Amino acid sequence: MNTDSKKSELQELQQRVRELEAEVREDEAGGSWKATGFYGSYYATAGFMLGIFGAIVSLVSNVIAAPIAGKHPLELIRVYLTFPLGERALELTTGAQDVYVIGDGVVIAFGCCLYLATGMVLGVPFHWMLSRFVPNAALGKRLLVATVLATLIWLINFYGILSWLQPKLFGGNWITDPAVLPWWVAWATHLVFGWTMAVVYPWGEYRPYVRPTEST
Repeated sequence: MNTDSKKSELQELQQRVRELEAEVREDEAGGSWKATGFYGSYYATAGFMLGIFGAIVSLVSNVIAAPIAGKHPLELIRVYLTFPLGERALELTTGAQDVYVIGDGVVIAFGCCLYLATGMVLGVPFHWMLSRFVPNAALGKRLLVATVLATLIWLINFYGILSWLQPKLFGGNWITDPAVLPWWVAWATHLVFGWTMAVVYPWGEYRPYVRPTEST
């Protein structure tokens, strides 16, 4: 191989090295994964976490409002517990003796935890739908959509599922009985949950991580 051929091959190799170095720099600068479409799994996870805030606010609202209506502060939890415990859940914290083997306070605490867990589960479809249909809407529009979603969830949960499932399993319909839980109280509880989800919605928005080298 003569000198000219060696020089030509060396130039080709140097050019290939420069190309590889450029590719490595591009990989290092933009190698992090970013969602290119609707990131449904992220919004479902975010909704699961944000749902606890909606449940907390709705529960606290009931605790404050119930005494004004002459009810026990945790009346909502007692009614809520009629699904797993039946009618005897309404006797919790009323002074009745030996309602359950464990103390009423423990049962009520368990009911509160179960209520918060339910809020987290409902937060998944709620936040997902807000993110899917009104991702960049103003608060007023989110509140309007949240009102519709909360009403639909209330109707489905109470009259599409619990109205027949609770009597079938426990022999009574205390949750949907207006004498036990007025319909407007149940609806208002769902509304407070939905409005809270609309307010905290920005906390669950997807913002891809940007490395310092990318931002500069």
